[in-house]
Amino acid sequence: MTGTTVAAAAVRPPLRAYRAYARISARTVLTYRLNFALGLFGLLFQLLALLSIWGVLLRAGNTVGGFSWPQMKAYLLIAYGTNAIASSFGDMRMGFRIREGLVAIDLTKPVDFQRARFAETSGVAVVELATTAGICALVVGLAGPVSGPAPGQTGLFLLSLLPLLPLKFCTVYLAGLACFWTQNTFGVSLTRVAVTNLFSGALVPLALLPGWLQATAGVLPFASITATPAALYLGTATGTEALRLLAVQLAWAVGLWFGCRLIWRVAVRKLTVHGG
Repeated sequence: MTGTTVAAAAVRPPLRAYRAYARISARTVLTYRLNFALGLFGLLFQLLALLSIWGVLLRAGNTVGGFSWPQMKAYLLIAYGTNAIASSFGDMRMGFRIREGLVAIDLTKPVDFQRARFAETSGVAVVELATTAGICALVVGLAGPVSGPAPGQTGLFLLSLLPLLPLKFCTVYLAGLACFWTQNTFGVSLTRVAVTNLFSGALVPLALLPGWLQATAGVLPFASITATPAALYLGTATGTEALRLLAVQLAWAVGLWFGCRLIWRVAVRKLTVHGG
């Protein structure tokens, strides 16, 4: 057996294991459909509430912050879609395993802990994407047409969606790791949701926030989750600015991924199981 064949044989089992994690997590979501539906209901309720509020403000042909009613509908649907990815509170499940010491079992498995959690998130994301697409189509049918992508921006918009899953995963994963220090899952998860919604632009477009909040959001990774895809879709960021936003997205995705690995190495040293 050549060296290349040996290396390939050594890689294949872990890759199969991660694919298995993804399949199992997707099947779990499909098995417990009610829990999954209830989780998405909160996001759907938020979307409908925001559509109602902005509809009152913009339906008469008004604009707010440069947004017309069709543009705002498009923005809110993008915000809903980006919010729905990795929205199944994986940080709470991971935090529970950390708090109860069950993470020690995960450490005995011949897989990388972070990659395994990412595989689980990816499996659920497939179901989330399909569900989100259906809901967005239904909302468009009920709320009327929305603005299409600005000319020449479709490719840039699609590129901006590629780092979305790693970005969302890393924010959720970091919130889960916080349980090593806080021993609290619910509060940390709710804080993560609130901070992400505000600084990503999911609740209110960043352009409508006070200047100091916009500046704060500009140096945080959350804007890359919602504000960047929306800006590229609507054409408020083009040319060099669009490429800069894509580069920032990629930098945050890579930086957070390796940052998570460093924090895991520190956090796992705090693990205590039955006093050990």
